[in-house]
Amino acid sequence: MLFDASAFLHVGIEGNVDTTSASASFATSTGDMLEVTAYAGGAFRLRIGPSTRPDYGLIVGRTRGFSTVQREAGRWSFGNDDAELTLGGAPCRLRLAWKGVPLLDSTTDRLASGGLRLPTLGRAPRGGLWAAAFALDSGAQVYGLGEKFGRLDKRGELVHSQVEDARSANTGQSYRNVPLAWSPNARHGTWGVFVHTPGMVTHGVGHPDWSHRSYAAVVDDEALDLVLFAADTPGDLLTAFTALVGRAPALPRWSFGLWAAGAHDTAQAALSTAQRLRERRLPCDVVVVQAAALSPTPASDAADGAPGDPASALAQLRTLGLRPCVREHPYIPAHSHGFDELARRGYLLRNAQGTPYVASGRSGENDAVAAVGLFDFTHPEANAWWRDAHEALFAAGAAVVDSTGGEHVPDDAVAHNGDWGRRLHNAYPLLLDRCVFDATARFAAAGDAPPIVWSRSGWTGGVRHALGSTGAAQSDWEGLAATLRGALSWGLSGGGLAGIDVGGDYGDGIDGELYARWLQAAVFASHLRLPRAAGREPWAFGATTEAICRKWLAFRYRLVPYLEACAAAACATGWPVMRAMPLAFPDDSLLRTYETQFMCGDALLVAPILRPGGEVEVALPPGGWFDLNSRQRLPGRQVLRYRAKADQFPVFGREGHVLPLGRAVQHTGEIDARAPLERVWIFGRPATPLSDYAQLGVRIGEDGVGVVQVAASVTAEVFGDAAGIDVRPL
Repeated sequence: MLFDASAFLHVGIEGNVDTTSASASFATSTGDMLEVTAYAGGAFRLRIGPSTRPDYGLIVGRTRGFSTVQREAGRWSFGNDDAELTLGGAPCRLRLAWKGVPLLDSTTDRLASGGLRLPTLGRAPRGGLWAAAFALDSGAQVYGLGEKFGRLDKRGELVHSQVEDARSANTGQSYRNVPLAWSPNARHGTWGVFVHTPGMVTHGVGHPDWSHRSYAAVVDDEALDLVLFAADTPGDLLTAFTALVGRAPALPRWSFGLWAAGAHDTAQAALSTAQRLRERRLPCDVVVVQAAALSPTPASDAADGAPGDPASALAQLRTLGLRPCVREHPYIPAHSHGFDELARRGYLLRNAQGTPYVASGRSGENDAVAAVGLFDFTHPEANAWWRDAHEALFAAGAAVVDSTGGEHVPDDAVAHNGDWGRRLHNAYPLLLDRCVFDATARFAAAGDAPPIVWSRSGWTGGVRHALGSTGAAQSDWEGLAATLRGALSWGLSGGGLAGIDVGGDYGDGIDGELYARWLQAAVFASHLRLPRAAGREPWAFGATTEAICRKWLAFRYRLVPYLEACAAAACATGWPVMRAMPLAFPDDSLLRTYETQFMCGDALLVAPILRPGGEVEVALPPGGWFDLNSRQRLPGRQVLRYRAKADQFPVFGREGHVLPLGRAVQHTGEIDARAPLERVWIFGRPATPLSDYAQLGVRIGEDGVGVVQVAASVTAEVFGDAAGIDVRPL
C-alpha cells in the first residue's frame, strides 16, 4: 500500500475560536473544527471532524483542565503537568514536550520540492479518511498495536489495526488489535500515539514505502481523534493509557488454573477429558464445552434442539472440581426456529434493504460454515435478550462463557444505531463481551465470582470485560515463538492478561519435546489453556512428556498466589503479567532485542526455549539473578548460552525480590483461602520497598532492609548468601 499524499488536504490552523481552562477550539483550513483537551498522565486529545457516529464507549477516562495556556507568535501551548503540547501554522505543526524537552514532533520529511511528504494532519477531500504523521528519530523503536506475531519492534512495518478471524499466527492479521503505538527511544521520556476510533487504522511505522523517518496513521472514520501521551517510562505510559481506556477486571482464583478446551462437541467428550485429567493427576480447573452439546442455551436455536441434559452434564464436571465453560457464537442459523421471531423484533443486523443480513458464520468444533444472522448488540432490547438468554445456562451450572466469533460483521451490514458494519466491525467484540460479562455478573453462581469472559477477539476497551489466549498458531517451533510474541505485544498494548494455548491449533510439526517446552513457557503466562485441536493433550505424546507436563503444571498451581498478585497489579496499573524487555528494562538497548524472553511479574525472568535440544541464549538484565534449577547466583549484564534438560526450564529469580509459593494441588478449590502459601523463596537480600504479600502470609521490608516476616505456616528458603537476611515471624 503506497501513501498518496496528494489524496489528502493538509490541515492548517487558521485561528483560535474559543479557549477555556479545560479545552481549546480552532478553525482550520479544511473547514473542520479542531478541539484540544487533556487527560491525566500527560495526555492530550486532538479531535478534528464531525461527531455524528457512535463512539461505543472506548474511552472511560475523564478530561482535566490545562495547567497552563500560552499564545506566542501564532502558536498555542497547553500544559498538562510535566507535558506540554504546542501547535499552530499552516500546514499545522505539532510538538509534544516532556519536562521541557521535545519528545515528539510532527513529521519532518520534506520533498525536494519543499512540501511535506506526509500531512501532519490530513483529510481526504470527500471525507471518511484521515491521516496523521510524526517524526521518528534514527534508531527509535516502536511498540504496541495489539496482538501481533512478528517482531515486537514494529519499525519498518505496515501494520493494520483491524479485528480479523486470523486463523493463523503467521501473518499480520490478528484477532485482538489496539491502535496504540509508543516509543521508549525518544530523548528523555516515552511518547505514545493512540487513535480513538472503531474504524480500521493502517500504521506506517517508518515504513519505507511511506517514509522511513516517520510514523504515520491512516484512519477510516468520519473524524480524526488522537490522544498523544508523554511519560517518563513505558510503564508510566501504559498506566496512563489504561486509565483512559480501562483495565482488566478482578479475576476469580480458579481462572488461574489450567483451562482444557479440547475438541468437546459433545458433553460426553468434555466429561471424558475431565476424567482422564483427574485419573492422570494432571491439575485442571476449567473444561470447555461446545454450546451445541447443551440444551437449552443461548445457542440452542443454533443447535436446533441438540440433545442432552445440561444440568446433568455440567454437574458431573462440578463433582470433579472443575468449572464448566461454554463456548458460543453470537449467531442464529437462518434455518432455525427462532430466526424469524428475532428478525421480526429487529434484533439482528440488517442489510441495506432492511431485511436480516444473512452471512457465512463459523460454528462447531470443526468450524463448519453456515448461513447465519448476527445479533445486533447496538439494539438495547436485543442486547438484553442475549444477556437474559444466559440465565438458563448459568442455572444449569456453567461458570464462564467462551464468547467467540465476534469478528464477522460484514462491511455492508446496517446496525440499529445507524452505523454500517464497516465501522461497527471492530467494536462488535467489545459490545458482545460486555453483554456476556453482564450476563455472567447477573446469573453466575456466587461461588464463581467475580465474573469473567473468555474471548478470542478484541479492540480498544475490551480488556475491561474479557481475557483470552493468543491467536491460532501453527504447531511447530516458529508457532511457539509467534504465540509468545503475540502475548507480549498484547501486553505492550495495554492488555494486562494474556493466555497461551499449549501446542498450537493446526499442523503436524509437534512432538513431545516441543509440546513440553510450549507448556513450560505457558506456565508463566497469566492464563494457559489446552487448545481446541484434537491430540493436544499431555498424554498424547507419551509417558515421558506427560510426566514433564505434570511436574510443570504442579509448579503452575504453586505459582497461583504470585500470579494473583501480578494480575492485581495489572488491574491497578495496566502493567501486564508477561512483561517484554522494552517494558521491564526500557533503558537497556541490548535487552530490547531479546523479544521472546520476558518477566513474569517483578520477580521472575523467563527465557523460553524455541528450538530442539534445550538450548537458549539468555540476556540477563542488570542486577543479580538466581537460576531456579541450580540455585546459582548469576551476575546481570551478560549474555549466556543456557542448556536445560527436558524437565528443566530457564527461569531466574530477581535478586532483592521474593517469590510466594502455594501447595501443589489438583485444582484451586484445594487451596486454603486462609493460608494459601506453603513457602517463600527469597532471592538474596530483599530490597525496600517491595510488593506487600501480607494477605498471603508474607511481609517484606516493613521493619527494614533485609527483613522478611512470614506466617508460622510458611517456610522461608533463601537463595544465595543468607547473611544480612533476617527472617522473622509475622
